[in-house]
Amino acid sequence: MDIYQHFRKEEQAFIDQALAWREEVEQTYQRKLTDFLDPREQIILSSVIGNHPDMNLHFFGGDDQTERKRAILAPFYEEIHNEDFDIVVLQSKFARKFVEITHRDVLGALMSLGIKRKKAGDLMVVDDTVQIVADKELATFLELHLTGIKKTRLQFTSVPLDEMKPSPEQWQKKEGTVSSLRLDTVMKEIYNLSRNKTSEWIQKGYVKVNHRVVENPAFQMEEGDMISVRKKGRSKLIQISGQTKKEKWRILTGVLK
Repeated sequence: MDIYQHFRKEEQAFIDQALAWREEVEQTYQRKLTDFLDPREQIILSSVIGNHPDMNLHFFGGDDQTERKRAILAPFYEEIHNEDFDIVVLQSKFARKFVEITHRDVLGALMSLGIKRKKAGDLMVVDDTVQIVADKELATFLELHLTGIKKTRLQFTSVPLDEMKPSPEQWQKKEGTVSSLRLDTVMKEIYNLSRNKTSEWIQKGYVKVNHRVVENPAFQMEEGDMISVRKKGRSKLIQISGQTKKEKWRILTGVLK
């Protein structure tokens, strides 16, 4: 069976990477720890590995609720523990009454230091606290060099995983049916808009899927896809649950409040 036929063309590079990880573990009998994966990549990796009898696949991103997670692929006889994922939580306080810091600000600060997105997990801003989930190898670098965000001086230090703050993000979930899994059709269901309007936004470059601008209204959505619409926020296609007797797709979606 051609595994590529089940995925998008632009996902083939990650599929090749997942196949290489699997082959490496099969040949060396040593576990493989990945960088942080987004929800779609987690679904692809799980599909590639499947129910492989000789493989043990686990995901962890700091706690059970995190969106971005690292994966460990190991021989079936190995036990995997949370500390094996080499994850650190870095925390800093700021004076909330003088400045507002957002998720975008934190991400921008990391990018300005040359940190690749795949090296960091979830980024949380809760009340007067910024927390960054990251690869443990980055801890010292970030403590030394991430000294400010939005001209506000900060000092990051490592805290135990059990001090991770719950994400302030709340997803409003909704079940529905759609005639197809086209991007414009799924957006119509999520945002309760006309298909003409969703198509217009897509063609104008207002819409991203999995952090990439998509300008084709007929783009086919897959389970785990994240949607970002300019001035409308984020949403996601959480689950595709098959078709009804009238050949409509049952879907579960979420909108970030």
